Amino acid sequence: MDVGHPLLDPKRLAALATYEVMDTLPDFEQDCLTEIAAQISGYPVALISLMDEHRQWFKSNYGLTGMTECPAEVSVCSATVCANDIMYVPDLTLDDRFKDLPIVIGEPNLQSYCGMPLINNDGYVLGTLCIVDFQPHELDVSQREAIRRLAQQSMAMLEMRRNVISLQGKVKELQEAKTISDEERDKSEAYLDNIFPKLIAHELKTKGRVEPKYLDMATVVFADFVDFSQLTDGMEPARLIEQLNLNFARFDQIATENRVVTLRTVGDGYLCAAGLPENNATHAVDACLAALQMQQFVAASNKQRTILRLKPWQQRIGINTGPLVAGIVGTTRLTYDVWGTSVNTAARLEQSCEPDRINISGSTVYQIRDLFEVEPRGHIEIKNLGAIDMFYLNRILPEFSADENGCLPNDIFWQKFNEGRTAMTNSPAAK
Repeated sequence: MDVGHPLLDPKRLAALATYEVMDTLPDFEQDCLTEIAAQISGYPVALISLMDEHRQWFKSNYGLTGMTECPAEVSVCSATVCANDIMYVPDLTLDDRFKDLPIVIGEPNLQSYCGMPLINNDGYVLGTLCIVDFQPHELDVSQREAIRRLAQQSMAMLEMRRNVISLQGKVKELQEAKTISDEERDKSEAYLDNIFPKLIAHELKTKGRVEPKYLDMATVVFADFVDFSQLTDGMEPARLIEQLNLNFARFDQIATENRVVTLRTVGDGYLCAAGLPENNATHAVDACLAALQMQQFVAASNKQRTILRLKPWQQRIGINTGPLVAGIVGTTRLTYDVWGTSVNTAARLEQSCEPDRINISGSTVYQIRDLFEVEPRGHIEIKNLGAIDMFYLNRILPEFSADENGCLPNDIFWQKFNEGRTAMTNSPAAK
């Protein structure tokens, strides 16, 4: 076959491939067309063929049993593809183009042929609808025109097939895009759930924004490390970040376990608060429990540092209870934060604290006084806020503690807490 033969045209072959039809199972609709073609013409054989560069493959085969394809170079249809119109040869043995073909002089001994190219909307010939006989056979004009119409119908079915494949491809692309979109949405939602309280994350996801909220009572916790700059002087950056991450990751875990919301870190400073984003009755207790457990974690870490002859990380914690405003700030980088005098007071309490101690205000002590051991410090002046009552938080009272260090509450602790709440609710002042 010559290199320039239409069957070898790369564009035609690419067009044929888009139908994904070669070597597929028979189609009932195409089989109906070949049966009709044979009945109209009186020919014993009718074929719908698709042709690639090597072969003529029979999509529908009526009457030619035992064959599914034949080589393209010995096919009469190869000439039909070149003709681009119906080709009618009543006697192949008398036609110089075909009389010496193996399928004419040998099995299956074809003698009569009529075929119409299957031409797609882009003008490429994909194959043929043809009828053949094993003896000379005349066709009138109407019979030949019927073959033309049946070929056009066969091509219309193939076009429908390609349209379905194209739609399936688009549906698949949309499904893949949706899957990617869903995965990205899930990642975004997981990120929001990870960095914000659940209620805040839900409000962001459903409304796209969060309304600032005034809380008449919450407890704020500030923590940092004494002389942090001197402590980390000469320390490798990677090691510094590793140590800070180790501390803050454990603080986050402790905060979560005690219903405390982590807000932000600045350098060696750690800010969290209890009673957010909704008011609750346990905020002061939760904050104090978290502070004691953070202090215990740092103390345990310092024991290891001492063994390794490393400087201890001395922590200070300030706790204050009072009203504040909570909300989201930022547009591209959102932050859930708190504002108000109560927040500033907690920061000043931390600054006024001795190393490895927890400094709490009188307003916090009032909330937790029957459950924790506190140490009065007196009425102390703090910058820009005047004098306030300060106390050191030492531990949970022994009778309410589940551990010897006084960091974990026992069942009696919560019974006592609930009794205290009931008494306050029933007091004349409360009424």
